[in-house]
Amino acid sequence: MKFIEAPSPNFDERDHKIDTLILHYTGMATGEEAIARLQDASAKVSAHYCIAENGDVYRLVDEENRAWHAGIASWKGDNNINARSIGIEIVNPGHAFEYPEFPTLQIDAVLVLTKEICARYGISPLRVLGHSDVAPRRKEDPGEKFPWASFAAEGLALAPVSDASVDGTHVSFEDALLALQSIGYDASAHDYAAGVLAFQRRFCPQALGQGFNPQTKAALIAIAEKVKRSQ
Repeated sequence: MKFIEAPSPNFDERDHKIDTLILHYTGMATGEEAIARLQDASAKVSAHYCIAENGDVYRLVDEENRAWHAGIASWKGDNNINARSIGIEIVNPGHAFEYPEFPTLQIDAVLVLTKEICARYGISPLRVLGHSDVAPRRKEDPGEKFPWASFAAEGLALAPVSDASVDGTHVSFEDALLALQSIGYDASAHDYAAGVLAFQRRFCPQALGQGFNPQTKAALIAIAEKVKRSQ
């Protein structure tokens, strides 16, 4: 894969084996603005790669180094997400700018790069995540329009749930919350709403914002079972 070199000064040394890939959207008006910010030392943010709408791939930080992309984040109880992950920013203005669809050329490039990275480090589909998965109280990206099903079809991620066999009306709050936690989300009985919303963006966007409704509960049980079988 060809890269456009766009070095960022915002990185440091890793202290963990790479086993996770985090997908983001840039959330800025233009790709040029996003790349400029990722290269700005005063911003103290970066990613390993940034992929433009036309499929151009910019390399900002070498994979051997830790980029500063996930921020305050957690997955399966681990808070040191930057140390163990590769971060890919996808140029898209996001929810603050009417959140357009991701172009096909762009997604094709993200797929190719994701496949290469996962093969290089043996990253499990269980650990190809969205920024909102690991930082649900702060982030919405890459958002409910991101084509996770395309990545699942390539064996790169868990697929969204279109039709769960479980009757969600019979799933208790306690079982639904346990499923959310077992998948990896940072959620508790007193602070779970953001985790549920992040799960919906990823796995059942048709239920977005509807809390622990039957469809979400059914999807939670289905994904938790997939995770359990794959571990």
